[in-house]
Amino acid sequence: MLHFNQFEKSYFDHLVLKIDNVKIPEGIFWIKGSNGIGKSTLLKAIAGILSFKGDIAIGTVYLKNHGVAYRKLVNFAAAEPLFPEFLSGSEMIALFAKAKGADAGQVETLVNEIGMKGYINNPLGSYSSGMLKKLSLVLAFLGKPKLILLDEPLNTIDAESLDILYHWVNERYEKERTSFLLSSHQPLDVLKLSGLKEISIEDKKLTLNF
Repeated sequence: MLHFNQFEKSYFDHLVLKIDNVKIPEGIFWIKGSNGIGKSTLLKAIAGILSFKGDIAIGTVYLKNHGVAYRKLVNFAAAEPLFPEFLSGSEMIALFAKAKGADAGQVETLVNEIGMKGYINNPLGSYSSGMLKKLSLVLAFLGKPKLILLDEPLNTIDAESLDILYHWVNERYEKERTSFLLSSHQPLDVLKLSGLKEISIEDKKLTLNF
C-alpha cells in the first residue's frame, strides 16, 4: 500500500528520520514512539505537507512525480487543527468535499454521527478545541482516500465521539479497504480496531512490529 524509497527528513541538517526501503501493507497501524521522535513529521511528509529527500508512493502513484493524483489518495487530520476563523464549519466542509469528491449524503452522515449538526453553521472562531477536532476528523473521512492519517486523534475528544471514530475506522477499512496510520500517545483500544498493528520509530528508523 505505502512504499518508502530512500526517504530522509532533516531539519537544519539534523536528521530526524531515515527510511531506506520499506513497504507497509493495507491495514490499520498505530505509530508509536517517544515525544519528539518524528511521528508528526512522518505523517505530514506522507500527506505531502513537508518536503523530504527520496520518495513515497501509494501503489504505483509517487508523490514526487504525481503530486496531484497522490494527494487525492491521502487525507490528513492534524493533532491540533487550525482553520480560518471567519469560515463556518459547513463552509470548510464544502471546500474539502469539493476537493475530495464527496457527495452530500456522505457529508450529512458524518456530521450527524459525530454530533456537529447543532453548530455546523457557526464561525470556526467560536469552536472549542473539541469541536475543531471533530471537524478535522470529518474532513479526514471525506471522499474515498486510500490512506487516512490521524495525528493524535484521541486528543480533546469525548468518549462518545471516540467510539464513533473507532466505528468509522473499522467501517472504512472493512468496506473500502482504506488504510490508516494513527499516531497517539494515549493507548488505542486494540479490541475496538480491526487487526490493529504497531509501527515504532526509534533511533531515527521505522520498525514494523508485525
